[in-house]
Amino acid sequence: MKRLLTVLAAGVPLAAAVVYLPSASAEPHAATLTPAPFSCSAPSVKAPSGTKVESVTAVAEAGGTIQGTGVLGGSATGVPAYCDVTVTLTHPGDGDHAKVQTWLPVSGWNGRFEALGGSAYLAGDNGVGLGNAVKSGYAGVSTDAGVGDALDTSWALNSKGKVNTALLQNFASRSQHEASIVGKEVVDGIYGKGPTYSYFNGCSTGGREGYVEAQQYPDDYDGILADAPAVNWDEFEVATLWPQVVMNNEKTFPTTCEFNAFTAAAVKACDPLDGVKDGLIEDPNRCDFDPRKLIGTTVECNGKTLTITAADATVVRKIWDGPRTTSGKKLWSGVPIGADLTGLAGLTQPDANGNVAGAPFQVPADWVKLWVAKNPSLDLSKITYSRFTQLFKQSEAEYDKVIGSDDPDLSGFRKAGGKLLTWHGESDQYIPAQGTVAYRQQVDQKMGGSQKVDDFYRLFLAPGTSHCGLNGQDGSTDGLGALTAWVEHGKAPQTLPATLINASGQSVSRNLCSYPEVSRYNGHGDPAVASSFRCVLPSRH
Repeated sequence: MKRLLTVLAAGVPLAAAVVYLPSASAEPHAATLTPAPFSCSAPSVKAPSGTKVESVTAVAEAGGTIQGTGVLGGSATGVPAYCDVTVTLTHPGDGDHAKVQTWLPVSGWNGRFEALGGSAYLAGDNGVGLGNAVKSGYAGVSTDAGVGDALDTSWALNSKGKVNTALLQNFASRSQHEASIVGKEVVDGIYGKGPTYSYFNGCSTGGREGYVEAQQYPDDYDGILADAPAVNWDEFEVATLWPQVVMNNEKTFPTTCEFNAFTAAAVKACDPLDGVKDGLIEDPNRCDFDPRKLIGTTVECNGKTLTITAADATVVRKIWDGPRTTSGKKLWSGVPIGADLTGLAGLTQPDANGNVAGAPFQVPADWVKLWVAKNPSLDLSKITYSRFTQLFKQSEAEYDKVIGSDDPDLSGFRKAGGKLLTWHGESDQYIPAQGTVAYRQQVDQKMGGSQKVDDFYRLFLAPGTSHCGLNGQDGSTDGLGALTAWVEHGKAPQTLPATLINASGQSVSRNLCSYPEVSRYNGHGDPAVASSFRCVLPSRH
């Protein structure tokens, strides 16, 4: 659980503590954008279509340090004074109560509006992102969609054991759209004018919400930063239970030390494929390291010497390969080579006899139990390979249209002049980057090819980077700065400058390449410096 919370704090299905720190380059347009005198009072809010406004409150806050709520925690420091306007909406007949919070800086508003996405089952921000938005001069908005915290799924089923379709719809799509409408109304009501530019910013669940905005509500935002997006939710959420299914069916539970040995060996073997040994796998899909090469080798683990077995190698091979049907048909991508295998292949602590069992990651575990099987008591350890396929197909059939978030038709967003920017870590242990790549390929096919899509949608893949890792866990990048330059000045990002952390824990600079290009070493120069690399099309293109 500690590992889970650490990752969540950097940004899950999962994004809070540092995910939404707006760009330092996002300078105010002019101090005169904030009318004087500033009045923090409840504005008049017109209910978005299909909703009713239950209440509107306004509270003047002094700022300072904002402590993030819930399991994500985190903090934002040096936040200036702001006005917190909370609007509670309900959909008549649904019995829901969705809170929309808009934080508006008392002075120095830069004319921009920033909506913040969520993490895991948290629909919006926990306060840290809003605080950082205000700190950078933005008016920020977030919605709780009427659901709970990041790991709270108490809302999934109603008293009759049926899926709460209203709250699922809130979480899937409609609440973020309604927050956009309400937040802009509040900005206009407080400042006397609407925002000059509107942005959406999210990672994981937040990334998925950003893609939904582009797909279903193309006029909501001028720019969308949607990182490590949890699109294809109905498929990948079930797929991320696969490592547990493999261990249980193979009756083999490798230790963390053994899993790490496989990962380290793969990184060492595939590191040179981009022309230089720099501790990073540039393209995991080119890595064909065979885990059977480690059979018979030993690993020192907590004072004990462990010998890697053929069964261990089989488990790792199946996890890397990804879920398949019993007939061998591939269902989804596996955990990327180079990613932390223990994120999804977690284990319990040894019992009195030294035995361990699988400890599923809570996000997919709850999805499968509650939304798919509709059985909170489902014993996940008993899921066979054939039962897994059935659950995967059931999730697709029931939820693709509800929360799949994978419609490749972005023509409305392109027509509206919107810009969509995404980065995704290639060592993402929770959401394989290949799902995002597959979506981008579908958009290319639907909308006239890669070059035309690049006019409004760009994808950057980050080597060696874990889930939402460029938000400070595995390095950093200024995605929001790149997006504002694109939206406001027409400067499309050819590359995305980033700091990455390699296998040795060393910080290296890289210019992330715009998909489908990949980074290749020039043949000379310091491998820790971005200028030693160039972006090229991979050979398969």
